[in-house]
Amino acid sequence: MLIRLASKLQRNSIVDGEGIRAVVWTQGCPHNCPGCHNPETHDFDGGFLVDVEELKEEINSLDSEVGVTLSGGDPFVQPEACLEIAKYCHKIDLNVWCYTGYTYEQLVKMGKDNPVINEFLNEIDVLVDGRFVQKLKSLEAKFRGSKNQRLIDMKETLKSDEVVLLKYDSIKKNKKTDIYI
Repeated sequence: MLIRLASKLQRNSIVDGEGIRAVVWTQGCPHNCPGCHNPETHDFDGGFLVDVEELKEEINSLDSEVGVTLSGGDPFVQPEACLEIAKYCHKIDLNVWCYTGYTYEQLVKMGKDNPVINEFLNEIDVLVDGRFVQKLKSLEAKFRGSKNQRLIDMKETLKSDEVVLLKYDSIKKNKKTDIYI
């Protein structure tokens, strides 16, 4: 199985989810949000193809990362390949975050026609959903670009059948430097 990527696996990210992470930058995005920080990932023919097995091998070689983030582009454009990656990450005890321009509710509707989307949702620990909205851009939004986006605890959401936001209290703002620590 092949996946279209925008770049090689990024290691040691501290801004794409909790903890030190690796990031899989998928290629192709239908949202084209004005002000997107990755517009080069929008072109469905851009980037390059990689065998998912090769990417799994690279993920297996991670040593300091606690999880893998699927971003892009939009990972839900390539749900089969992203599902395989997420399953593999869980198999080797890495947590999975996923950024998407779709809302959770849109994905649930899409999953009715494409069950792979539901399978993929089941393999995500934290879903960051919703389009980036430039007028809602905020440095106060933890791990998000704009305040409309949600950090969804997928395990709790799937248990309760309603959206459960991630309870995230470990980041505190340092008042002297105005930097999150």
